[in-house]
Amino acid sequence: MRLTKKVMAMALASCMVLSMAACGGSQPAETTAAATEATTTAAEAEAEKSDEAETTAEAAAAAVEGKDPSEIKVGISIYQFADNFMTLYREELQRYLVEECGLKAENISIMDGKNDQGEQMNQIRNFITQGYDVMIINLVQASSEPTVTEECNAAGIPVVYINREPEAEREQAWVDEGIKATYVGADARQSGTFQGEEIAELDNKGDADGDGVVRYIMVQGDPENVDAQYRTEKSIEALTGAGVEVEELVKMRGDWDQTKGQEITANALSQHGAKIDVVFCNNDAMALGALQAIEAAGRTVNEDIYLVGVDALVEVVEHVMNDKMTGTVFNDYFGQAHTAADKALDFVNGKDVDNVYMVDYVKVTPENAGEILELIK
Repeated sequence: MRLTKKVMAMALASCMVLSMAACGGSQPAETTAAATEATTTAAEAEAEKSDEAETTAEAAAAAVEGKDPSEIKVGISIYQFADNFMTLYREELQRYLVEECGLKAENISIMDGKNDQGEQMNQIRNFITQGYDVMIINLVQASSEPTVTEECNAAGIPVVYINREPEAEREQAWVDEGIKATYVGADARQSGTFQGEEIAELDNKGDADGDGVVRYIMVQGDPENVDAQYRTEKSIEALTGAGVEVEELVKMRGDWDQTKGQEITANALSQHGAKIDVVFCNNDAMALGALQAIEAAGRTVNEDIYLVGVDALVEVVEHVMNDKMTGTVFNDYFGQAHTAADKALDFVNGKDVDNVYMVDYVKVTPENAGEILELIK
């Protein structure tokens, strides 16, 4: 392209000289040669200016294209590796960053927060000290977000929060204060609503004993977590919104843990027995524990009791297909992991990033469980 501009400049100079000769009549040869040299020199100078402008434009374009992916360092902290869903999430996140985004595996550090906020803060501060380009953080405690954001912002490191959503006021503060932070997740209200709808859409609307009232137990995750709050609230709202009369028998914190889910459900069954129509669990790990307790108590899911969870773990989806669980809700970790990675790289490359990105949940019922299983296996 530069060569073409120079050739065009020289051609233009020649035309100008010919034009001068034609207009000037019989000018001396010396005058014509001097004019030729002067015009050619001016044309070359103009071409050089054009070259410089083009070089500058190309450099700017390269800057827009962003940093070489193989040089980008990403620090990732997951609240705890023992969480089944977050294991699927982080494995897909790492695969996508390396195989589809072109990052080097050695430039991606994924740390286990061990469900300890102090431990996670140490990891984040180490990422800052080591000069990572961007962080992807699954907070142990959502309430720690202001501290994490402040320290990362002071170091000039963008943050992508995942899975555990900070307060809406904080998300707006990122916009108002020009802070490079975003949240990628799924609207937990939707997941809770879907759980309630799965029960409400049954022929008996979840009234296993036919007495006109759906009595339930609620196995919560961490009550501080907005996902646990919304799933607890919206699942029941969906039932009452469908005209179902409900009664809560037990609501207890299970911390997303399968063993705790089993213990809570076993104790509830021992205390309330056949009165329990439905067991709601804020995630699938606790639902698997609840299933163990239900079977140990001699109850049969989808006959005299119903059971729903959230996450669409492989084992749970298989149980839905085999009539051992009523339903679950697919928490699309593929979409969330890909969006989190994309937004992290957008930050690094200076692109505009919104403060919140939501990925839809999907109901998992016997009708579509096979399709979901094919996707996640």
